[in-house]
Amino acid sequence: MREFRADLHIHTVLSPCADLEMAPRKIVDQAEKAGLQLIGITDHNSTLNAKVIRDLAREKGILVLTGAEVTTKEEVHCLAFFENDRALDAFQYYLEENIMHVPNRNGHFGYQPVVDEDENVLQLVPYYLTSALKKGISSVQKKVYELGGIFIPAHVNRPLNGLFSHLGFIPYNLQFDAMGITGKTTENHVRKHYALENKISLIYNSDAHFLDQIGTRFSVFHLEELNFNEVKMALNQIDSRFVQIS
Repeated sequence: MREFRADLHIHTVLSPCADLEMAPRKIVDQAEKAGLQLIGITDHNSTLNAKVIRDLAREKGILVLTGAEVTTKEEVHCLAFFENDRALDAFQYYLEENIMHVPNRNGHFGYQPVVDEDENVLQLVPYYLTSALKKGISSVQKKVYELGGIFIPAHVNRPLNGLFSHLGFIPYNLQFDAMGITGKTTENHVRKHYALENKISLIYNSDAHFLDQIGTRFSVFHLEELNFNEVKMALNQIDSRFVQIS
């Protein structure tokens, strides 16, 4: 079994709350500098900057999980990742069909550019990307699993947009691969505070919106090799794969 350092919650310049320096090549370079071998690209309700980062990172031996940070109808943030472009594109269509289209005229909420590897702007998303979807958390989870994806409620320990702060409990029918935590906390504190069993994997992420935040919070994945299926197995603690929070 090998160890891989991972930060699975990173925003790009496409997220209206992210710094304009969060461009594809700069993110990859910073991830390499931080010693990461696995990263997740999680813009708010959009996957449109994920592929270019995946392709750039491949040159450096870094695996990128392509996906998004979804805001559910309950305003709970969840991470969704997909193995291939077919599933990623299908989920992008799902997001565009179900997001509340609040106009973002003149970048009122922040500019939301889709860019290429050289930071050329390909388009500006015209509606506010952090708006909630019309679908609840269970419906989003079912769509992610229908597409063979990974589903992770994000920063569950955070007062804003966390599963427990907004719902107060885990819905009885909700399936997930792991839970994300962030901030200055420990695994033991989170497990005790929310009564989470050891069979639920916790991952520590930076939720980076600025370059110097990338990799400041990370998890260590214990895998046979670095690929999507192995990551999913580790999150679900299958065949001796697991995730360790440093």
